Amino acid sequence: MKKAVLQVALDLVELKRAVQIARESINGGADWIEAGTPLIKSEGMQAIRSLKATFPDSVIVADMKIADTGTLEVEMAAKAGAQVVCVLAEADDSVIAESVRAAHLYGIRLMADLINVKDPVTRAQELESIGVDIICAHVGIDQQMTGKNSLDLLLLLSGRIRIPLAIAGGINAETAGVAVSSGADIVIVGGSITQSADVTGSTQKIRDAMNHPSSAVPEHSDPDEEIRSLFMQVSAPNISDAMHRKGAMAGLISICGNVKMVGKAVTVQTFSGDWAKPVEAIDIAGKGDVIVINNDQATNIAPWGELATISCVKKGISGVVIDGSVRDVDDIRAMKFPIFAKATVPNAGEPKGFGEINAEIQCAGQMVRPGDWIVGDESGVVVIPANRAYEIARRAFEVRKNEERIREEIRRGSTLSQVADLIKWEKK
Repeated sequence: MKKAVLQVALDLVELKRAVQIARESINGGADWIEAGTPLIKSEGMQAIRSLKATFPDSVIVADMKIADTGTLEVEMAAKAGAQVVCVLAEADDSVIAESVRAAHLYGIRLMADLINVKDPVTRAQELESIGVDIICAHVGIDQQMTGKNSLDLLLLLSGRIRIPLAIAGGINAETAGVAVSSGADIVIVGGSITQSADVTGSTQKIRDAMNHPSSAVPEHSDPDEEIRSLFMQVSAPNISDAMHRKGAMAGLISICGNVKMVGKAVTVQTFSGDWAKPVEAIDIAGKGDVIVINNDQATNIAPWGELATISCVKKGISGVVIDGSVRDVDDIRAMKFPIFAKATVPNAGEPKGFGEINAEIQCAGQMVRPGDWIVGDESGVVVIPANRAYEIARRAFEVRKNEERIREEIRRGSTLSQVADLIKWEKK
């Protein structure tokens, strides 16, 4: 392979959408088209047949993820039109050997996927000796969400085997060139192309990066800053979807309308308008934090107002959440400061000093612990447990990207029902 191959992974479940995205990606410079595992599970061998019939000049890859019955599954894919078939590297040697024999019989290539292999270098060398044609350094999407990196796996393998190396998992225009300079012969890209509103343009950017490879590996930012950056780019509904419709607080409204709040929770337990602990929490909170107050669900008396808000603005606090009421709303709206509450009321409480700061609390139907991430916008407020913040931020970003493509298809004249193929996928 004189130049690196760009392979587009169609990890969708709707064949019609997959074919259209494949067409646009070929226009942008894609070389190989992959029927992804979700597409094969949804549409069967018809997915491979349709791709081969529509794109006869492109290499069609079948990501079968073979774990058993190697001969049968390679034969199925090859007869349907695949020229490359994927087997799981973790499969037993007998499965690998049978898959190799079948691939040679039908004149196609076998790619072994190293996803979740504990000793990838040793296993890659074993697979090469058995007769596998291509090794794929693959970090799966669920692993990517927790911070694992396919470039790290590629660097482990580069120079250790003689057969071509592929890379898959989270590759985009920023990292495609780095992958090529790090030894990748085949660069497999999924969501960065298939979830783009401009598939052709996104493919061209990745193709250009591969044609002009860079060895400059993107620097890893501070984890909290990366989490904050990701949350700033997604909506509260994106996050709720990423958490399987969990984490949303109930009954809160954005007092200042279209504002965005992202930060770690400083929790406050107070009672019926006692504003001592909420105000004291301002001194404890750091820049970028969010103060989360349980006012014992009382809405007839406010533990928060304009003067406390000014203090937050001066300290750089990101926002305030109140399971209760807020007052001085006209002044707060003039500041455009993110405050989310259940009601507004003129009545002020008194600073009695009951309650606690940075204890586990219940707020608007959700458990909140100090350090949990809080994201709020005009749709509402979501609580993200601290130990899953990076994962959820990454998953929410994937939700947003997927919606970009759906939005584009609706703009072109489709409907949401048609894009999602709702009738086919209704629960039977």
